[in-house]
Amino acid sequence: MSATALQTTGFVSGAIGTVGVLAATVMDVWCTEDQQEHKATSIHHYKGLWKDCEVSQTGLTECQPLYSYLSYSRILQAIRAMMIVAILVGVIAVFIGFFCLKCLNMRSMDLLTKGKLVLSAGILFIIAGIFDISGSSVYADQIVPSFMMQYQTQYNQKYTFGPALFVAWVGGALLLLGGILKCIAFNTIPKHVLQLTEDGEERGEKKESN
Repeated sequence: MSATALQTTGFVSGAIGTVGVLAATVMDVWCTEDQQEHKATSIHHYKGLWKDCEVSQTGLTECQPLYSYLSYSRILQAIRAMMIVAILVGVIAVFIGFFCLKCLNMRSMDLLTKGKLVLSAGILFIIAGIFDISGSSVYADQIVPSFMMQYQTQYNQKYTFGPALFVAWVGGALLLLGGILKCIAFNTIPKHVLQLTEDGEERGEKKESN
């Protein structure tokens, strides 16, 4: 695969991954109450990073902000922070990756600068993917003890993974894939071409100084 194809595929993968992370962060269904254990009840609970919601049998949904869970708040705040950092880093990487696409012929940007931008975007995509997967995995780790309970009580509800977790994992995987492809695209640029570009810049600087 050529450098242009790798670069474009990496950009598209990273951009879709960033959108996926953003969508997962704002979704309310990170964990949902196990319906196998609650067939007889008329209320269904689910939680996100920001709200705790319940749906009655009539279909009415009532949500409360997640402020009152003191034992869970520090972990939840850390997960929120990781997801927000993943979004911000991913957006920055998308902007950088957009300006170094092959289809954009920017006369003031030489090949060496473009190559460095490709590598920078790739590294940022990987960092965003790591933050996203770490945050969503920590959240999943908090659900596992509840899911492993043999019996459900009135105060200890049994929860399973919600759709938002899977969206976050897929988004993180796409970010990692986009970052890896960007880095590979940088490595496929001929080294002698980069060296010639760098030598040309040095000569131009020497002429200006003289």
